[in-house]
Formats: sequence, structure tokens, C-alpha cells
Amino acid sequence: MLTQLSRLWRLIHISLVLVRHGLDEVLLATHLFRPVYFLSYLSPWYWYRRTHPKPYPVRIREALIALGPIFVKFGQILSTRRDLLPNDLADELAKLQDQVPPFPGTQARAIIEKSWGKPIEAVLDGFDEQPLASASIAQVHIARLKDGREVVVKVVRPGIERIIRRDLGLLLTLAELAHRYWKDGRRLRPVEVVKDYQKTILDELDLQREAANASQLRKNFLGSPLLYVPEVYWDLCCPSVMVMERIHGTPVGEVDRLKAQGVSMKLLGERGVEIFFTQVFQHNFFHADMHPGNIFVESSGRYIAVDFGIVGTLTSEDQRYLAENLLAFFHNDYRRVAELHIESGWVPAHTRVDEFESAIRTVCEPIFGKPLAQISFGYFLLHLFQTARRFDMEVQPQLVLLQKTLLNIEGLGRQLYPELDLWTTAKPFMEKWMKDQIGPRALWARLKRNLGPYSEGMPELPLLAYRVLQGLDRQSLPIRWRSDELDRLRGEIQVHQARVQALIAGAGLVASGTLLLVFGPGPLISIPAAQVLAIGLILGGGLLLAGRWR
Repeated sequence: MLTQLSRLWRLIHISLVLVRHGLDEVLLATHLFRPVYFLSYLSPWYWYRRTHPKPYPVRIREALIALGPIFVKFGQILSTRRDLLPNDLADELAKLQDQVPPFPGTQARAIIEKSWGKPIEAVLDGFDEQPLASASIAQVHIARLKDGREVVVKVVRPGIERIIRRDLGLLLTLAELAHRYWKDGRRLRPVEVVKDYQKTILDELDLQREAANASQLRKNFLGSPLLYVPEVYWDLCCPSVMVMERIHGTPVGEVDRLKAQGVSMKLLGERGVEIFFTQVFQHNFFHADMHPGNIFVESSGRYIAVDFGIVGTLTSEDQRYLAENLLAFFHNDYRRVAELHIESGWVPAHTRVDEFESAIRTVCEPIFGKPLAQISFGYFLLHLFQTARRFDMEVQPQLVLLQKTLLNIEGLGRQLYPELDLWTTAKPFMEKWMKDQIGPRALWARLKRNLGPYSEGMPELPLLAYRVLQGLDRQSLPIRWRSDELDRLRGEIQVHQARVQALIAGAGLVASGTLLLVFGPGPLISIPAAQVLAIGLILGGGLLLAGRWR
């Protein structure tokens, strides 16, 4: 009960924040208030309303900051979608990438010293209490080690976990309602999506996990001309504090500065695509928070990445299906795209391939072969969503993180080099990856990888085969077959039986209590304890009935 009240209060708080920032039009335009929107014109407050002193984009940014880290992250994602937003709004939301109001440096110092169990001066030769950058979950301070090396110290915001868990609870409640009452709830799987996001953002609160992510990415790109990942100083890392090498580069969003340094925008755009596909398909470990605030560029044109709180991986099955889908798309083979969606279970098995192929062609053909500057992704996403709904295509929660990363990469590419031909750049890389996966070299690599398990179990195979055949011959081999659908039906039957039993028991209690009160012997019923017992039977039976009749 307290949880529900807390979530209701959070909804009220969100509404109050919107009103306080002059965004009540957003609130009244929601589906809940749309039927009564006309009442706003009857309000004297609206008649004498004054123009808000701050511009609309500024009010949106400040409202998102006031609402907390989950809303800030939503604004960060939107800031990269300049094809969907007005320039003034996109510019304002871009400030959410590293210009969230900081918490006091003295508080950061206290958190660090508590985590290390010693004064900062015992470990560092210098610490700047003025933060270098401040984001929704943590902020960064410049420091210097005893040996003179420059580092950055990242500190988690105090009390942030409680705020995030509160908003996640609200999101989960809304997702459960959507799943239950929205006609597209089953297909879009909002509960699974929110639970996946919950795991992702709670992992981001653990800076020791982020340090491990950074170390793995650094190993993957060590010595690469494409991407540099700063070194982690493990001895100084803990769940709420992380220390890394300080990097120097130009923020990737400052295109004019990069051009002045002689950095090729075309090369930068192509390298961004190559880095993404290398991480997803070659390493199967990708940076999943690549908004412009987390990406810098050296004068040589090499990228530098920071902030590794969110990373993603794919199963081998999803990786292969995704690669085959992309290759089929690059070759304009929409029939193969349709077949792969059916084979993977992303659309129902009864879907007609020819109809699905035609729908995919209608959506994809207008954008194929065009540079980013000529593609309307808003138009594309709208039609893709309509196609998904028509064919009952389910959302794949395990791919949501990858889709978010794709949106960030595409938005970044649009900023850097709008003439980038995404398809031509990615196609050779994907063809090479598929060749490596299915060619003789890949077969030999898999054989070598499985040689150990094979060699251990192979001597036992003749004996196992003999026992199986002997059991079949003697008709003594038990066969166990399990069906998830039968298990589900069996569980429903058991629940139904329990409800029936509870109904019978509840009805019996109600009947017994009523008979005792109405027809019971005079001397007995006059006893207060008997009256309490009768009323208790009726109430208990009623509660049992109500509890089981849901």
C-alpha cells in the first residue's frame, strides 16, 4: 500500500514540476487529461497568464534535471536526434550530456575519503573540488597522483540510488498497466523492456563494474588507430569512486574546432561506423552510451571514449540473426529479411513471407543507398512501427540497448558528416565478418575450441550408446517429455482448483456464521464470544472469497 501511495505521489510530483516550469500544456495534452483540456480555457489563471521568462527549450531542460537521472538520460538520447527536434531544443538538451548541476566538491571529498578509509592527501598530490563535468549519476574531478600523473576521479552522486529505484518502480507500474490494458502491450513487452533497463541503470551505479567495462574495452582496442580507452587505476577504485587516466581531446560535438585542426569529417564518420560494427560483431562487447558528451577526438582523428557505465553484449544467436538481416538488407534481399524474422521468432510463424517481404520493401526502399542527410528517420521509424503492428512483431528487449546505441551513432554521424553513406561503409565489414563466421577458418577455430570437451567425453560415447540401445531393447528406458505450454496449463488448472476450494471454504464459513447468528440457540447466541465467532466466520469467509475471486 505504501509503495502504491509513493508512486502516486511521484506522479503528482512530476505533474507539479511540469506546471512549475510552464510546461502544463504538455501535461494537459496527455491522453489522461485530453478529454478535459477545454476546461483550461475556463480558468481565470489562463486568462491572465503571463509569458514565461525563460525560453521553451530551457524550461524543458530544467524540468528534466528536476525530475531526476532517468529523465536526464531520456533528454541525452533525444539531444542526438537533430532530425526529429528543432535546433534550439537539440542544442539545449545537449547540455544534459555534461552540464547537469553538480553537488558540492566538499561532499565529493567526503565520499572519496570514506571509500578509501584515509584522507585524500594520503593518496593524491592534488584534488580540485570544482568538478570538471557533472552528469546525472556521477561527477568528475581532476586530480594528480603522487608520481605526477594526471587522473580524473569519478564520484557517484549521494542518494542517487534511492531516486532511481523510486522512478524505476513507477516505470514498472506503468509498464504493467500497459501490458494489461493496452492492446499492443503483449507485442511491445513493456515489462521486459523496463526490467532490462532497470538492470542496466542499476549496474551503472557501481563504478567498480564500470572500471571492469573500461578495462575490457581498453584490451579490445589496445594499439588501435580507431579508438583509445583511458587506463584504469584499479587500486583506487571501489563501488562509489573510480580513478582513470585523464585524457585530452576535442569534444566530438565541436565540429568547427575539429575542422580547424585538420581532422577529416569523412574519415571520422567512417571510423565511427567501423568502431560500432567492430564492437558489436567482432568483440561482442559494445559501449552503449555513446552520446557526444562521452566521445572526444585526438588531433590525429582517433576517437577517445569515456563513461563506460552502460555496455552491451548479444547472444550468438541474436548476433548471427542481426548480421544476416543487415547483409540481406544491404543486398536488397527483402525476402531473406522476412524469412529471418520468422525463423528467429520475431514475428509469428504463421506470417506470410510474401506479404511481410512487400511491407519491408515499402518501408526500406525509399531510404536505401541515400546519405544520412537525405534520410528522414522520423518518417522511416513511423512506417516501421506501423508495419510491426500490422504483422504482430514483438519487441526484443535484449536488442533495445543495441537499438539505443544505433540511434546515438546515427545522430553522431549526422552531426559529423551528413553525406556519409552508412550502407556502403558497413557492407564490406559485414561481408568479411560473415565470411569469417562460416568459412573454413571459422570451422577450424570452433573445432579447436571444442577439442577439449570432445576429447574428455569421447571415450565414454561407446558405453553410453550401448546403454541407450540396451534400454530401448528391454523397453526400460524412461522417456521424459516436457512442454512449456502444458506446464502453463497445468499451473492454471491447479490455480483454478485452489480458487474453487477457497470459494467452497469461504462460502461454508459465511453460511456457518450466518446460521449461527440467525438460527443458533438462544442461550448460546447471547454469549458475546459466540457472536464474535459468528461475525469472524462471516468476515473470514468474505475475505477468503474476495481474495480468491481475483
